[in-house]
Amino acid sequence: MKAAFLRGHNLWILVDGKEQQITTSGKVTESPQWSHDGKWILYQEEAPSEFEHGLQNELWVYNLSSGARKKIFYDGYSPSWAPNKHEISFLHRDILNISDLHHFYNISGGVDGYSWIPDGSGFILSSRAYFLPDGWTNPIIYIKKLSYPLDNLSETKNIRSLFTIPKEVGHGENKVMAIGASHFRYSPSQKWISFVVSPTASLAMDSNMLSAISADGKTFITLDEVILGVGEPKWAPNNDILAYIAGSGRIVYGFTNKELKAKDFPAAASLTPDSYAELDFTWIDQRTIVSSRVKEKEWSNDFKEHPLPSLYLIKLQSDKGMAITRPPAGFGDYNPKFLTSYQKLIWYRGSSITSENRDVWISEPDGKQAKVWLEDIDTISIYEPH
Repeated sequence: MKAAFLRGHNLWILVDGKEQQITTSGKVTESPQWSHDGKWILYQEEAPSEFEHGLQNELWVYNLSSGARKKIFYDGYSPSWAPNKHEISFLHRDILNISDLHHFYNISGGVDGYSWIPDGSGFILSSRAYFLPDGWTNPIIYIKKLSYPLDNLSETKNIRSLFTIPKEVGHGENKVMAIGASHFRYSPSQKWISFVVSPTASLAMDSNMLSAISADGKTFITLDEVILGVGEPKWAPNNDILAYIAGSGRIVYGFTNKELKAKDFPAAASLTPDSYAELDFTWIDQRTIVSSRVKEKEWSNDFKEHPLPSLYLIKLQSDKGMAITRPPAGFGDYNPKFLTSYQKLIWYRGSSITSENRDVWISEPDGKQAKVWLEDIDTISIYEPH
């Protein structure tokens, strides 16, 4: 099992059971990402700006075979490996770019959110709504196809509009202005695409709308109200079942109103019992989820007063779940992730939802044979062969 992780905001790797520190700046941010073949690691490093006051977010890659590091771009965000080749997409000032690790190419302008199409042939992307004298425009979802060589690619060609999002979207009585769309995820059948519609940045802290669209753009569904501060929506491994944590209000308003749901298109069901709230989750198989669950409680600025979660194994046929971890007093279990390739469950154990320098635990899918795997970790990414 190969892992890339941050410790003290430096990049480390774990290969053949040995830990190795890669950077020493103490400025590495965000979770590292593995290339599709496990030969490269993409990471982001904060540095003084080369062209203006302030800081820039540099994009770097590290090669496991040679040990070489290479800066890909001086200031970018939302980077992502292609699903099947050594290409990195990223945004810079609303321009979507691709780097082949040697050169970078402009792909499309005016991009707010994006994701690779699963076969690597292009992108699903969105434009942002803008306020004009006659009111707000609509955000629009597009499909952008790639053509090679990339230096001959036109930013305005090979692109088609898939869907124009209404200016306001909602679920029941809850509605938000549609300003941007992001977090695009294809279902296993690739017949559906889930995404999050967000209002202005300040309002998005408390309310967004999880939505889905059919791949042909003909069917649009608004599923539920969500925030981005808890586990992202995730599709089941092989079926078109979307699990997500519903509820409005950022966590600092309280550990409340965070309900795990699963939508088996077109039906939906709640999986969270009364008086509990969910913080994150992972799929084990098509009918089983492990969730980080707490008892509901109002927010306190004294972190010692925060409820501490345990991991629960939940069957979709039942909304009760069974506790599979029992952390000691003063600790909680956060951010579970199931590693399909290794049939192992990992998670962070820490003293609060905001704590860094946590330990990573590993166990069987049902929580048995749990043990500490890595200590003093900020964030971790495991390479899983495709």
